Amino acid sequence: MEIKKRQPIGVELVKRGVVTENDISKALDYQRENPNKKLGDILYFLGVTDNKKLIEAIGDIIGTKGIILDGRTIKVKLTDYISLDVAKANKAIPFEVSSGKIKVCFANTVNSKAMDTVRLLLLNKGLVMDSYITFESDIDRILKSLGGSATSNLNVSGSDTVTSLVDSIIKTGMERRASDIHIEPLKDKVRVRYRIDGELFTAANVSKDKQQQIIGRLKAISNMHQEKQESQDGRILLYDDYNIRVSSQPNIYGEKFVLRLLKKDADIRNIFELGFPGTEEDLKKSINKKNSITIMAAPTGEGKTTSLYSIIDFLNRPEINITTIEDPVEIRIDGLNQIEIDAKSSFSGSLRTVLRQDPDIILVGEIRDRETGEIAIQAGQTGHYVLSTIHTIDSVEVITRLRKMGLSDYDISSTLATAISQRLVRKLCPECRQEREFNEEEKRIIDLIGKKYNVNFDLNAKTYTAVGCKHCNNTGYYDRIGVFEILNITDEVKSEIVNGKSSMEIRAKALEQGYKPLVVDGINKVIQGRTTLEELNKKLLIF
Repeated sequence: MEIKKRQPIGVELVKRGVVTENDISKALDYQRENPNKKLGDILYFLGVTDNKKLIEAIGDIIGTKGIILDGRTIKVKLTDYISLDVAKANKAIPFEVSSGKIKVCFANTVNSKAMDTVRLLLLNKGLVMDSYITFESDIDRILKSLGGSATSNLNVSGSDTVTSLVDSIIKTGMERRASDIHIEPLKDKVRVRYRIDGELFTAANVSKDKQQQIIGRLKAISNMHQEKQESQDGRILLYDDYNIRVSSQPNIYGEKFVLRLLKKDADIRNIFELGFPGTEEDLKKSINKKNSITIMAAPTGEGKTTSLYSIIDFLNRPEINITTIEDPVEIRIDGLNQIEIDAKSSFSGSLRTVLRQDPDIILVGEIRDRETGEIAIQAGQTGHYVLSTIHTIDSVEVITRLRKMGLSDYDISSTLATAISQRLVRKLCPECRQEREFNEEEKRIIDLIGKKYNVNFDLNAKTYTAVGCKHCNNTGYYDRIGVFEILNITDEVKSEIVNGKSSMEIRAKALEQGYKPLVVDGINKVIQGRTTLEELNKKLLIF
């Protein structure tokens, strides 16, 4: 932001009580070493006062309106009104439109040429411009994100600003729908990355001299031991809507932190919205069978728990007693009895107690060992319906995994009703995807899969290309969808299990009984325009 008469602005800010003389002195010292930096941005950078008060005061002093520009402030799509090149050249961001007027934020309202350029473009669209000012670093950050770059360099100084920095990292992760935040000490910087829709993106690089202060702040708010430089687990409970699990792990350059962002009261998504194939009748045939177990199978991070919650929500009725045993309780559901595992309890111990609580349906977060598996089998054999998860590559391998835990073929065949496996693939962004024909190589791949599993895919259907826009952060994808396979344990499959047949033999029998592997549902979702072959290949290696 341009402030030609720097000292009078500083004096005015001191008079208004926004900053102190000492703050201005620090800012001017910094400016001598960084002459291209403007006074307002330096004060913002140093974090010496409330940012909203600062920008509003500066705006008032120079005769305009100051505003903090963030995801909540911006209510329009920039490129609907000016091109990205114009926005970058003039450091201007349209952020709200109403009744023929458009609000535009500049990094520099003294630059009348830039303002006139944007004003003329908007007048040609029939809009009258109302100008605002904000910090140049915020303008640059937003324009970088719109231009496809997820990187912004943060370099703050002063203990007070580290608190703001950590808070900003976490809140930005929430705004960008991140499931995890990685804060990683490297050789010459601290890298911040967000996992969004399963993919990691670099969000910021923080100067190395802030590393220990960031670590100290994270430990303080996670209730971790400050002195220990070893692996620790903690939780951040400062944010009303989130329960944040924190894990620290020393590496050669310091201590890395991973923050898992869990919404406390997240809405339960309908199982069919998650991508479950078939109809409600198909679903009812696969779940809610008394005297049985349904197991969700997938590697870590592929949405098993989310799908289980959706199934539980589908089954939840006032006349049914449902109890869950989880580590931790990720989503609270009204009407359920939810038990959280802690250091003094275990799945197996809690499951024993729950069996005396007259449950109809029991959700066990994970079958991790033989003891939990045996009690779950017992619960299924005594009239209960048990749902749980297990880590395997597909639904047939659930049987192999239970066998390796030491469970008998008889118990598995008599109690396991359904094994469901899934993967999460990124969904094509509905705002920018482009329709096209399948090319010959894609048709060849799909045709081979169809012949292998006796499925007729529509090769004349259209497909889509991922493009990228503001809505999807220029990735071409927004949100994720499940790719599923359902193994219903028919009498014929039970016979294979009880007779000790191998997983290959069980799979062959299941295919005869109508079982379709993950790739079949995946190809259907490509043909439906919900994802791409490239995304499917990342998870299933189909070509």
